[in-house]
Amino acid sequence: MTNFKLLALGALIASSATLVQAEDSFSLGAGVGVLESPYKDYDRDVVPVPVINYESDSFWFRGLGAGYYLWNDEADKLSLTAYYSPLHFKPGDSDDAQLKRLDKRKSTLMAGLSYIHNTQYGFLRTTLSGDTLDNSNGIVWDLAWLYRYTNGNLMITPGIGIEWNSENQNDYYYGVSRKESNRSGLARYRADDSWNPYLELTAAYRLSDNWNVYGLARYTRLADEVTDSPMVDQSWGAAMSAGITYRF
Repeated sequence: MTNFKLLALGALIASSATLVQAEDSFSLGAGVGVLESPYKDYDRDVVPVPVINYESDSFWFRGLGAGYYLWNDEADKLSLTAYYSPLHFKPGDSDDAQLKRLDKRKSTLMAGLSYIHNTQYGFLRTTLSGDTLDNSNGIVWDLAWLYRYTNGNLMITPGIGIEWNSENQNDYYYGVSRKESNRSGLARYRADDSWNPYLELTAAYRLSDNWNVYGLARYTRLADEVTDSPMVDQSWGAAMSAGITYRF
């Protein structure tokens, strides 16, 4: 189950890359995803990643996320969206004896609104979503500014962004309840909401009319509300994905 969740993360990361697709386009591919977790004694995971992308005038599907356009023109794209969030904690995946005594944190299905505004100086990307499966009952807001640079067959898209996580979201994934504290010996911890800034870089190269290779990396600086948790032992998180796709 852990590999499936990490694979899902890789797919989500790959699909969030700002690769341009023509309308009514469909592509399939495969690659590799790498995840660096902030939890104590969690190993870096390297897993295979499937990539499925579809884009039309009214509907899109990218990895394990999908959306329906409420507004879609050259400058503005507003969507109803839902996506699988693979964020989770499995006690058995940690080598830390105390973390092994904590409760499991489940992944979930998030749903909400996403919006993209294109300008000649770059584009704004934002998503506001909430947990729909009654796991964290949390809310996540992601806001980023990106600039797409194209030179022949090469496209590079650097970006800077920030993610807000509600108190419920952070407390579910990083909090330690009284029962968990008594059972594990860790200090009790209740997390507040947080702002986590990040840097993102996407690169894509067109090998032919149909074949493309891509790479994506995101580095996130974790807020004190996360790093103060006794479950966490580093101040950052990272995710990377690379692979090849074929457009039909």
